[in-house]
Amino acid sequence: MARSTGQKRQATQADIDSDEASRRTRRKVAEEATHNKRRTRSSDQSLSSASAKKTPSPTTPPSARKKIVKKGIARPVKKVAKSNITTPSSRNAKPAAKTAPRRRSFSKVAISNGGNLNDGKASNDDEEEDSPDGPSYWLMKAEPDSRIEKGKDVKFSIDDLKEASEPEAWDGVRNAAARNNMRSMLQGDMAFFYHSNCKTPGIVGTMEVVREHSVDESAFDKEHPYYDEKSTRDKPKWCVVHVQFRSKFNDPVTLKELQKYAKPGGILEDMQTLKMSRLSVSKVSKKEWDFIHTLTDPDANGAPTLKSATNS
Repeated sequence: MARSTGQKRQATQADIDSDEASRRTRRKVAEEATHNKRRTRSSDQSLSSASAKKTPSPTTPPSARKKIVKKGIARPVKKVAKSNITTPSSRNAKPAAKTAPRRRSFSKVAISNGGNLNDGKASNDDEEEDSPDGPSYWLMKAEPDSRIEKGKDVKFSIDDLKEASEPEAWDGVRNAAARNNMRSMLQGDMAFFYHSNCKTPGIVGTMEVVREHSVDESAFDKEHPYYDEKSTRDKPKWCVVHVQFRSKFNDPVTLKELQKYAKPGGILEDMQTLKMSRLSVSKVSKKEWDFIHTLTDPDANGAPTLKSATNS
């Protein structure tokens, strides 16, 4: 009995050991299967993410798409310049006709207000009235009464111009807008002589531009009333034109008389010297030039007598 009982116990222990080995084997197989399953899943995820990076989805924000392009995953789309695009209408379009060049190109007139210059524009009417082949017209101011500057008298009147034996250089202009107008003058242009800074300012006669602009030498003279240390011979700032007497009016066309025709709707409404009183050299339209001549009778040495106008 004792032996048989021992044999039964030994058999039971062997069964336990066999069951334990079987469990270990099953656990090892299960762990290997789980590991392989995880490795397969991670591989699938990496492949899907790589394909997503290569082709941005429509919902991908623009900023993300730019980053993808920078990394070289996707090529940027080349932009085609508009000028290189040929359309049927552009192929059949005719080239614009070339217009004949004007005789001159006038500079923009600037308004001088207490020394501060602002760009201004000449009226379109004035440009249309000027003939490309005829002269242009101007108004130039000078002081007829004595005024001493640096020990020199700066007066210059229509009589001084009339008595000159040769063309006079119109010097001393130190306003950029007036200088630019002088640079636009051509030989044969006509100008009104205007007496300014006097008891009765107004237009007193006419003169002709006989020599186009050149360097104003007075700007280099330290003794001259209008010396400018910023103007050098290497880079001169100022210029002169040479003018010659043509006529003196028997009766000046005063500033007050000009202003009567400068009201809204008046023929001198847009006259630059009335709009820009501080500008010493200004543009005059052909219409204004002709009308002002009707307001006075030049003397025998000047232009033909024209009929006086009434303010109607």
